Amino acid sequence: MTRSELRKNIFKIIFRMEFHQDEAMDEQLKLRLEELEEEGILEKELTYIGEKTQAIIDCIDELDEVIGAHSKGWKVERLGKTELAILRLAAYEILKDEDIPKSVAINEAVELAKMYSSDEAPRFINGILAKIG
Repeated sequence: MTRSELRKNIFKIIFRMEFHQDEAMDEQLKLRLEELEEEGILEKELTYIGEKTQAIIDCIDELDEVIGAHSKGWKVERLGKTELAILRLAAYEILKDEDIPKSVAINEAVELAKMYSSDEAPRFINGILAKIG
């Protein structure tokens, strides 16, 4: 599985969590990892997805604060669930993941926005992420 595919799975889990209470986040992660395991995902890929998703969950308030500070005129609560999930993932990669260059995190976020969001979202996401880090 490529890094982009791993990232897409992490995005889907983060997005899915938006529809559940905070205390259910860990359960949603566990359920999705079980689904991926049934699909035949390699153990090291499951570990990567699980660890990175958990790291994002653990600092979600900090990420939301950073996103909110850089999204002029938009409160985090008003952002679309898709855009917020993409921004959380990319903000984590920019701020916390030293293995991923900022430009790669931004580009991958824009690509996710092109696949899963509106026509305006890629530019919006790019603008916010360019200000972070």
